[in-house]
Amino acid sequence: MTHFSLTDLGWSYRFLAQLTPEEAETRNLARITTVARDRLGALTPDTSLTLLPTAGTSSGAYATGDWVIFDPVSARVIRRLEPLTELSRRAAGTGADRQLIASNVDTLGIVSSCNADFNLARLERYLALAGSSGALPLVILTKADLCDDPDSYRKQAARLSPLVTAIALNATDPDMAETLAPWCRNGQTLALLGSSGVGKSTLANALTGGDAATRGIREDDAKGRHTTTARGLDRTVFGGWLIDTPGMRALRLTDAAEGIETVFSDLGALALDCRFSDCSHETEPGCAIQAAIAAGDIDPDRLDRWRKLAREDARNSRSLHEARSHDRALGKMYRSAQKGKRDRTRS
Repeated sequence: MTHFSLTDLGWSYRFLAQLTPEEAETRNLARITTVARDRLGALTPDTSLTLLPTAGTSSGAYATGDWVIFDPVSARVIRRLEPLTELSRRAAGTGADRQLIASNVDTLGIVSSCNADFNLARLERYLALAGSSGALPLVILTKADLCDDPDSYRKQAARLSPLVTAIALNATDPDMAETLAPWCRNGQTLALLGSSGVGKSTLANALTGGDAATRGIREDDAKGRHTTTARGLDRTVFGGWLIDTPGMRALRLTDAAEGIETVFSDLGALALDCRFSDCSHETEPGCAIQAAIAAGDIDPDRLDRWRKLAREDARNSRSLHEARSHDRALGKMYRSAQKGKRDRTRS
């Protein structure tokens, strides 16, 4: 078993404020590497171990990349430290649950490819997720060797947000890992998100020296069925950490208003110059955004995508908050009923 320092594992001094003096002294700290149905894989500076969630909580309350304080006797988590960054989405299905994806990620690697998988609307969605989480966005475009003009894809991605760094590469190039080294050195954590079959597992293998299985891509539609089925925290050959995630068929945003505002900051800045403060940017006179569209400075599709993401986030966030309020009300009602039952029993 390799021994690490807390810094090697990605620990930051910014977590120290969350520790009590006793916790700081005992340092029973671990970083979550995997989340299973009823248990958590974790790493400490000295060993790997299996932990149980805090009593009364499920494993769904934790994310790969979390820092936790644990009881070494019971191997149970005492509490989860507030993450510095947190990636989440509205869970699949008809429910309003929030699903954690990963936490304490320094850089979100948004993986697409220089073929039919490249989609501006999807990239904007992932960029909004990065913006709302606090992680820095890195667009990684694979299959550059199979494209006549990979730089055109890179430039399109880079124009989406002033925060974006975009790179195009060939995932099978022997030196490819070196290109990504700056984002996964010395305790830094890089997470890879994207559709199935865009090359995430190939990238992960190169960065970690692993041999995660991969499958071919159907060249007619650029779709693949890929093999990462669970999130895991793995050491990179450069001293940092990698979280590879299963391919996402859908990324439903929730509580991502700040991230959406960041991605579409150009439109937000223009909106400040509109004649009316409540301008809907449709037919109102003096609309700065419509003027920019007429001048050819703004793609009208970008305005449509901004509106769509903002509406979706507002709808999902409202549903999530309503569900939380409902759960709190039920919990209060249950506790009140239990208290009344105990009072009647005593009398």
